[in-house]
Amino acid sequence: MADLRALLGTLGHTGVRTHLQSGQAVFTADHGDEDSLAEELTRAIGERFGFPVDVLVRDHAYLAEVVRACPFPAAEPAARQLHVTYFSAPVTPDRYAHLDQAAHLPEEFRLGDRCLYLYAPDGLGRSRLAEALSRTRATKDLIATSRNWNTVVKLAELTALRLP
Repeated sequence: MADLRALLGTLGHTGVRTHLQSGQAVFTADHGDEDSLAEELTRAIGERFGFPVDVLVRDHAYLAEVVRACPFPAAEPAARQLHVTYFSAPVTPDRYAHLDQAAHLPEEFRLGDRCLYLYAPDGLGRSRLAEALSRTRATKDLIATSRNWNTVVKLAELTALRLP
């Protein structure tokens, strides 16, 4: 994570902070939008570390809205039960039309703005629905990354600290 922080600094980003050993970083950028920053970071990481890494960049307003818009009672489930998958582009219900949601109950999912909320009461590791959701048919042509609810909330909090 120290190498990632250093790389972000060499790109001119300030206030760089990483979260745990997750590969997630919070920083302030004085140039670019989410897509151009993601392209810049993807290229720089590949050049510096020698392997490709898919990168998503999201600002505080977006991350805070993901927390606010959670369709599940976020205060009730344990963090291992509630997850968010962030996507590189909007996702429509037709990507998941092939899934029989009733067959996976009590697990459930709901789509949000470039994200998917997953409630998995027995945890992600035991979730049959999580496995079905991640199959290439549903995520084809997308970058997707999932985080537990504690991390989702923490990233929104960390980015709030970076506001001018």
